Order: sequence, then C-alpha cells, then structure tokens
Amino acid sequence: MKTKNILLGIFFIFVIVACAPKGPETLTVMTHDSFAISESILTAFEQEHNIKVQFIEAGDTGTAVNKAALAKDKPLADVFYGVDNTFLSRALNEGIFDVYESPLLADIPDEFKLDPQNRALPVDFGDVCLNYEVAYFQENNLTPPQNLEDLLKPEYAGLLAVENPATSSPGLAFLFATVAHFGEDGYLDFWRGLVENDLKVVNDWETAYYNEFSQWGGTRPIVVSYGSSPPFEVIFAEEPIDEPPTAAVIGTGSCFRQIEFVGILSGTANRRLAELWIDFMLSPTFQEDIPLQMYVFPVNANAQLDETFQEYLAIPDEPAFLPPADIATHREEWINAWTELVLR
Repeated sequence: MKTKNILLGIFFIFVIVACAPKGPETLTVMTHDSFAISESILTAFEQEHNIKVQFIEAGDTGTAVNKAALAKDKPLADVFYGVDNTFLSRALNEGIFDVYESPLLADIPDEFKLDPQNRALPVDFGDVCLNYEVAYFQENNLTPPQNLEDLLKPEYAGLLAVENPATSSPGLAFLFATVAHFGEDGYLDFWRGLVENDLKVVNDWETAYYNEFSQWGGTRPIVVSYGSSPPFEVIFAEEPIDEPPTAAVIGTGSCFRQIEFVGILSGTANRRLAELWIDFMLSPTFQEDIPLQMYVFPVNANAQLDETFQEYLAIPDEPAFLPPADIATHREEWINAWTELVLR
C-alpha cells in the first residue's frame, strides 16, 4: 500500500508538472539603433504568443549589417530588422537571411519588394527630399525650387545646406539621388555647380536642420531632410498650427526612397517565432505604429495613416532609384569622388 501511494504521488507530481503552463519563449531581434515600438503594441504581441522579445541594438545600418555578416555562422539573433536598400545587396550576398514568404506580402505593393527570393521582406519606407522654409520664399518673392536643376540657378546661391554623405544617412541618400538623376557621368558636374553656388556642407542631419535651416534660426532656407518633415513640424509644434511652415520638393528624381527590410537570420533555432514576428511587423497593427515611432511609413496598403500625414505628407510619384547591386558596387567610389570634389 505504501509503495502504491508513493507511485500515485509521483504520478500526480508528473501530471502537475506536465500540465503547468510553460514560461514564455524568447525571441531575439537585432535592429539598428533607431528602432522603436509602442510598449502596448509589443506587450500585446508577447502576450498573444507567449513570447518574450529581446532586442539587440547593433548600431547604424551599415554597422548592423557588418555584425550580422560576421556572425552568420553563429547568428546573434533570430531576426534582423533595419537593413535598407543602400546595404541590401551586401546582406543578400553574405547569405545572412533564410527565405520566408509571409502571407502578409500579398498586402504590400511590388515596388517595395526588392528581393525576388523573399529573404529580405519590406517593412517601411521614407523619402529623403529637399525641404524649404515657405515664409522665406514668400517674403523674398522667390519661387521655391521644383527640382534638382533649380538649385544651380543664381537666385538660389547661398540657400542650400546638405549633409556629408560619408557621415550622414540622408546625406548619402541625397548623393544617390543625384547619381540616379544625372547619371554617373553627370552627377559630379551637378555637385560642381552646387559648390560654385555657395553650397553649405555639414556632418549630420541635426546640424543641417536645426542649426543651418532658416526655419530654426539658421541662414539656409533649403535643406536636405525628409519628405515627412513638414507634417512632423505640425505634429510636434510647441503651439498648434494649421499648416506646415516647411514643404518638400518632390519633383521627378529629386527624392531618394529608402526602404527598410526584415529577415530571418540563417541558423536560428526559433524559426516559428521568427515567422510570427515578421508577420507581426508586416501587419496593420505594427505598420500603423511606425510613423510616430520611427518617422518612416508603412508599406502595407491596408495600414491607415494619422490624419496629419494624410493631409500634409507629400510622397513623390517618381523618386530616384538605384539598383541595390549598383549601390553595393559603387558606394565608396561615389563617396570618395564627392569628397574629392566638394571638400577638397
């Protein structure tokens, strides 16, 4: 009898242990340093799938891609988000991603899908565009620039501030826009003309926008920024305003579109969790959270934008485009040539 009771006790302990709820599984997501998500959105995902998401911030986009490539035989995470079209070919050539055809891809326009094998899936986009202070042009009875060519006209001398493409992401994107628009044989002539028209170059976007831009007390009424900057001027205004004090130039080829991607890192032991996370990032729930968290915009056609963006966001019909493979091949060459011409 005693033996029977002991066996029954062991049996019940086994049943209790077997039936006890399991703790959350851990999913590790590597991102660039600009990644952000609303806490409530993340918590809802974790609770729905009984997952704990751990984030690894891996630096800027280029640094993050390098880290993922160096660790591809023993990945640092299950998923990597943040590679953009300026580094996409590097990531794909390194073979860091596995193929995943998310069902949510059906809701994403083909223009954002730059990897036919679906190793890198598009998540968001942003356009780097010229911005100008509306009041300056009104007060000086001057027509704002409509395209890149306008910047070479004498009436725009001394008005433009740009970021160094060797040190700034928007600066690099603007350089790519000029290469795409004028071609490899013509982009340096354009920059030579900008230098002759009293171009101002600074190292980063914050300096260009908040120190040099006349909207914020500087002397330059034209600056390289983002197509999203005007609506953000409304959203973050200290006092409510009815319309943006700035506007973006979206003429043909004058903006460069940056697209960011997510992929499952090859060698992950958490493939199922990784797929759940990618489906989540492509879903309207996450996509609608993107603009006010990371200042970029959803690729899912079913995601709804805040009313301010719907009213004031100017999206170029024909942004400049360069194949990711061309960027990978010539990035350093273009930057070096620009540096030699513009800074020396």
